[in-house]
Amino acid sequence: MSARSAMRALGLASMALLGAVGSASAADEWFVLAEQPLSASSPSVEIKSEGNRWERNVKQVKLTVEGADVDIKQVALNWDNAPDETVWSVGTLKPGGETAPKDSPGRKGRLKGIKVQYKILTDAPATLKVWGFD
Repeated sequence: MSARSAMRALGLASMALLGAVGSASAADEWFVLAEQPLSASSPSVEIKSEGNRWERNVKQVKLTVEGADVDIKQVALNWDNAPDETVWSVGTLKPGGETAPKDSPGRKGRLKGIKVQYKILTDAPATLKVWGFD
């Protein structure tokens, strides 16, 4: 086999490999694990796993809020395959805003629950969404 043929074969194999990697990452997407209305009279919310979507292994978790400005003081994640983790002090999230993604322990993990300490900063109702990346 000539050097030119070997280079062509290597180039085709590289393109095939890149195509396979691209299609695998196309399956990765953010999805809503849970959605919870927040109460101005409560300083925290705890969302427990109810199965279905929560049974999926996720690579990352993030939070979003809708409706009002929310000051998120602390987030605690309860993983099925790792110790509980007090994650981060987020600060104020505006409606439509999101936290930076938090990696799951290990390569992937199942989130059993989440506890968020917060304060709603406006009079509008607010909703918290927990997102998972798979």
